[in-house]
Amino acid sequence: MDTLFSSNERSKQLKNAPLAVRMRPSSLDDYVGQEKAVGPGSWLRSAIEHDVLSSVILYGPAGTGKTTLAHIIAAHTKSEFVEVSAVTGTVKDLRREIDEAKHRLMMFDRRTILFIDEIHRFSRSQQDALLHAVENRTVVMIGATTENPYFEVNAALLSRSRVVELEHLSDADVERLVRRALSAPEGLAGRYAVSDEVVSAICTLAAGDGRSSLTTLELASEIALTRPVGEGEAERRESDPIEITLDDVKQANPRRGLSYDKNGDMHYDIISAFIKSMRGSDPDAAVYWLARMIDAGEDPKFIARRIMIQASEDIGNADPTALLVAEAAFKAAEVIGYPECRINLAQAAIYNALAPKSNAAEAAIDAALADVRTSGQREVPSYLRDRHRPGSDEYGEYKYPHDYEQGWVAQRYLPEGLEPGAFWHPSGRGWEQWRAENRPR
Repeated sequence: MDTLFSSNERSKQLKNAPLAVRMRPSSLDDYVGQEKAVGPGSWLRSAIEHDVLSSVILYGPAGTGKTTLAHIIAAHTKSEFVEVSAVTGTVKDLRREIDEAKHRLMMFDRRTILFIDEIHRFSRSQQDALLHAVENRTVVMIGATTENPYFEVNAALLSRSRVVELEHLSDADVERLVRRALSAPEGLAGRYAVSDEVVSAICTLAAGDGRSSLTTLELASEIALTRPVGEGEAERRESDPIEITLDDVKQANPRRGLSYDKNGDMHYDIISAFIKSMRGSDPDAAVYWLARMIDAGEDPKFIARRIMIQASEDIGNADPTALLVAEAAFKAAEVIGYPECRINLAQAAIYNALAPKSNAAEAAIDAALADVRTSGQREVPSYLRDRHRPGSDEYGEYKYPHDYEQGWVAQRYLPEGLEPGAFWHPSGRGWEQWRAENRPR
C-alpha cells in the first residue's frame, strides 16, 4: 500500500532519474509504437486492459519498450507485481518468490505477476525452477529478452508462454518520443529550442531505439546548457529557451547506434544478407552489409571465412580464382587486421558478387555423400586399387593417362552401378562450362 513516505521517495527518485525513465509512460494510451504487438484489437492489449494476462515473453531489440510494457502491466493489474533479476537472481530467490506467490494466492486469492528482465540470462536450472509455478499459474511470468527465445529459453517454459515480438521503432515513433520529452513537465519542460533538423538527426542516430533517442536528447541538452556564450552573442536570459544545435547532438552521440549483437539475431541476419547479396551478384548490397559488420567491430576473420565458404558454395569452378581471392582476404584479415583489412574484405566481397555463379561443387559432393550413406558398399575397380600388396599382379590393367597423346584415355573410374554425370552437373557458366565442353571424351 502506498504511503506518503513511499510516494515522496518515488518522487525524489524520479526527479533524479534519467530522462528515459522519467518519460516512461504508465498507460497504453501513452505507449508509442508496436501497433502489431499491443495495438487496438491485439491479444496483449486486451489481456492488459482486462487484467487477464497469462505468461508472456516479450522479445525484441533494445529500446523497443519491453520494460515499459511490464511497468504498464504493473500499473494496471490487480495482481502483486514482483521483479527478479536474471543477472543477480538465484534459484533460491526464485523459489522464495514462488512460495510467497503461493501463500498470496491461497490466503488472499491474489495473483502474482513475476517480471524477469533479460530472461535469456537465466541458467537452465533457474528456468526449470519456474516450470511448475508457470504451468499451474502460481505466478504469471513476464519475461523480456533481446535474444531469440526459441533458442535461449527452455522449450518446456516456452510452451507454457506466449511470445510477443516487438520491432524497432519507426523514425516517426521516435520523433513522437523526442517531442513529448521536450515539452512534458517531467521531461525538459519546454526549456529548450530544437529545430526539425536536430530532431531528425536524433531520430537517425537512434536507429529505432527509443531509449537511445532520449539519452541522446538528454546529453545534448546538458551540452547546450553548459556551452559558453560565444563572442558577440547576447547574454542568455534565464527565461530564454536554450537552443540545442546539431553539433550538440553529434557530440552527445558521435556515431549512429545501429543494432548489432555479435551473438544475437542481428549478427546472423546481417551475415545472411551479406552472403545472399554476393550470391545474388549485387556488389553494392554486399559492400553495405560488409560495412555494417565492420562498423560494429565484427571479427574480420569471421567475415573472411564466410567469403571463403561462399566462393566455393556459390561460385565454385565457374571462376576458381574466387577461392584464391577469398583466401588472400582471410590472410590479410589475419595478418593486417583493422582498419586496413576492410579494403581487402571489400575487394573479395565485390569479386564474389561479380563472379559467374555455380553451385555444382556443393551439389556434387552432397549427391555423392547421399549415395555413400544410402547405397551398399561399392567396390573399387581392381585396376584402380593400390598395387603395393601381394596378389596385385592379378588386378586388371590400369591405363596410365600420360602414356597417351592427349594425356587422357577412356577408362572407367566410377564403381559399378554409377555412371558419368551421376553427381556433377556443370552450371553452364564460366570456366566450369568451358572445361565441360572441351574436356576429352
